[in-house]
Amino acid sequence: MPAPLTHATPDGSALALIRAVAGGLGHSEGAVARVILDRPGEIPQWSTQELAAAAGTSTATVIRACQRLGFRGFQHLRLELAREGSATPADEPVAGDAVDAVFAHARTALLVGQQAIDRAALAEAAALLAGAARVVCSANGFSAPPLQDAAMRFATIGRPVEAPLDILAQQFAAHSTGPADVCLALSHSGANAHTLATARAARKRGARIIALSSYARSPLGDLADVTLSTGMIGAQHTVDPFFSRLGHSVLLQALVAEVSALAAPSDALDMREVVADALADPGA
Repeated sequence: MPAPLTHATPDGSALALIRAVAGGLGHSEGAVARVILDRPGEIPQWSTQELAAAAGTSTATVIRACQRLGFRGFQHLRLELAREGSATPADEPVAGDAVDAVFAHARTALLVGQQAIDRAALAEAAALLAGAARVVCSANGFSAPPLQDAAMRFATIGRPVEAPLDILAQQFAAHSTGPADVCLALSHSGANAHTLATARAARKRGARIIALSSYARSPLGDLADVTLSTGMIGAQHTVDPFFSRLGHSVLLQALVAEVSALAAPSDALDMREVVADALADPGA
């Protein structure tokens, strides 16, 4: 197998690596490489099955070809191609200091997210959450904080929601779901192995799956009944996808607002009493 991507070429380019290795592949694996080289801008939005169909081969051959090309698998290839694709506005220089740049990129992230949201899918997701007997939330790493925040907001409008932080606890919760329940899963890449395991467990037990991701197509989206995406912002293969996460937070708040409009007014009133009771009485 070729050396890892970061050491394979001087510039670390995924396409340069593929060009260098493709000539040594067999017929079927070479067909996969040719499709990738011919249509690199489309690959980040494809599933493994779509690439296999375009190359006239099987999904197993696609995965094997990706590994022969120096990637861990198809999702690693997809993320690398997205990372080095055409620059998004969040990659471009901004006049002013670092503070100006952060706020400018944040504004761009929100605009891109607003344009990317499928309003019909958002309404469908809200209806599922409003009618769910129980909502189990799953997110890990940098995707966890936005979903933890949203889970508390869902609780304030009377939704029975669970958002365990522990990876195993998420899967345990998913294993106890049923057809009346919803699993709300968030992953920037849509390919987080632990979040996928939770979604698969919930789906196996009949729960409905709502997927939130930066990508319109992803393994998580393939499992979902409803998929919501915010679009890709900034460098895609980065340790901390902050600006994408900002879009996720606002999308989740929009989802909370949609569910709130469907909830009984008494639910919110009850939660306001909880907040009031938590405030210290100065006269006590």
